[in-house]
Amino acid sequence: MDILFSESAADQRQAPALLVFATQTTEPLAALAADSMPDWLAAHPALRDFTAAKNQTVILHGPAESHIQRIIAVGLGKPEKMDAQRMRHAAATGVRCCRSLKLESCAVALENLTTIGDALSPEQLCEEIIYGSLLGLYAYDQLKTKDKDPQPQELTIFTPASPTQAMQDAALRGEAAARGVMLARDLSNGPANIVTPSHLAATAQELAEHYGFSTIAFGRDEIAAMGMGGLESVARGAEEEPKFIVLEHAPEGTEDHKPIIFVGKGITFDTGGISLKPSANLHELKDDMAGAAAVLGLFEALGRTGYERRVIGIMPCTENMPDGRAYRPGDVVTTMSGKTVEIISTDAEGRMALCDALTWAQREYDAEAIFDLATLTGACVVALGHEVGGVFTKDEALSRQVCETGQAAGDRFWPLPMWDLYFEGLKSDVADMKNSGVRPGAASSAAQFLDQFIEDGTRHAHLDIAGPASGAKKTPVYDGGATGFAVRTLLELVRTGVAKQ
Repeated sequence: MDILFSESAADQRQAPALLVFATQTTEPLAALAADSMPDWLAAHPALRDFTAAKNQTVILHGPAESHIQRIIAVGLGKPEKMDAQRMRHAAATGVRCCRSLKLESCAVALENLTTIGDALSPEQLCEEIIYGSLLGLYAYDQLKTKDKDPQPQELTIFTPASPTQAMQDAALRGEAAARGVMLARDLSNGPANIVTPSHLAATAQELAEHYGFSTIAFGRDEIAAMGMGGLESVARGAEEEPKFIVLEHAPEGTEDHKPIIFVGKGITFDTGGISLKPSANLHELKDDMAGAAAVLGLFEALGRTGYERRVIGIMPCTENMPDGRAYRPGDVVTTMSGKTVEIISTDAEGRMALCDALTWAQREYDAEAIFDLATLTGACVVALGHEVGGVFTKDEALSRQVCETGQAAGDRFWPLPMWDLYFEGLKSDVADMKNSGVRPGAASSAAQFLDQFIEDGTRHAHLDIAGPASGAKKTPVYDGGATGFAVRTLLELVRTGVAKQ
């Protein structure tokens, strides 16, 4: 769906449907019948049943001669509970209603946004409407051969005057974030026989060519030559070529700036390796690359916004497969850092790939901060459920920023402990550490494992997104499958810059 601004007087506007939003004020109908609305609206009998309850919809058909053929009124609920999430959900509800009517386009009047209340600015409301509208129509149906149901191809924002730069910037943010989330969803929803490490590398190359990024993807031989023993060990059992992908956004004038680095785990299918997972729901492990998908989604959004900040994306990508050449429990692996790891479980493979990526990132760049994203532990899902990601860091400023930014973006995070005591269960008799310990506190011990590869002075936060990457409760902006979790949060971290210590 394309997003358009149209400067026009209220009586000159034309649209198959106009989405109108209202809170449960004492006079919700008066808010709907604002000056910018068609004359016939205030007297429409269907409005008698409209209470503006959250996500309530009423379709109001206009007279045959009306330029606005129908109004779709969408409720926002009580004004004191109005927030960004309600706005994006209402917008998604509205465009889904348009889809059910098989409409080719729909519109929103900017004047309507001033009647909603002061919980959010008109610019924020515009951003959420666009973000929610795009995600409300998302479906992973590329592999279905039957004809697709038609859906709206345009969303027009009617304005009485030229939109301000702030309004245009807000619209761009909303669309860019949604496009990034949609790419991340596509990649995570894609089957593992299509979304291979090479496919992720090709996606990075396409983004680089389209938006002017730089990228490189190292293969199996180069990974081994660089001494990435962790990643190379995980990849050893896979026929698919592993890829270590680097993507850089460095607008002119930022080439020498300290970058923000995002490292995304890219296990494109995780059988558990020799420590084989149970067969139940094994097909879902195609999304064990949601961290890498989120990083690629971020770069899709960055290409659209062009934020003047240097950003590096690093994605260690491979399958984790059982094979005669696969790494085994009991093996000792030398990582790129030189530290040795005793393999207790080959199903703790994500941290083996990430530790080399973190080492490489620190050797190659003097980063402003490093964030890694990974569907790392089931323990984090047990602790926080499918709606919330875990934040592990010894940097309180980073922890606070991720949680606050995520809350505003619609990605909930919560800090979990990173005390050194969680490393006790990872101590090994034969190597510097084990790759897996006891089950209690396993999410924190996994974070402690990664922390062993962080050099003094490096600002780092580990984001465990195993829960919210998929399987969350369905909402108007999410209808199952992959969520694209964290993309919008990462984009906002880039826009605002890393919090100071």
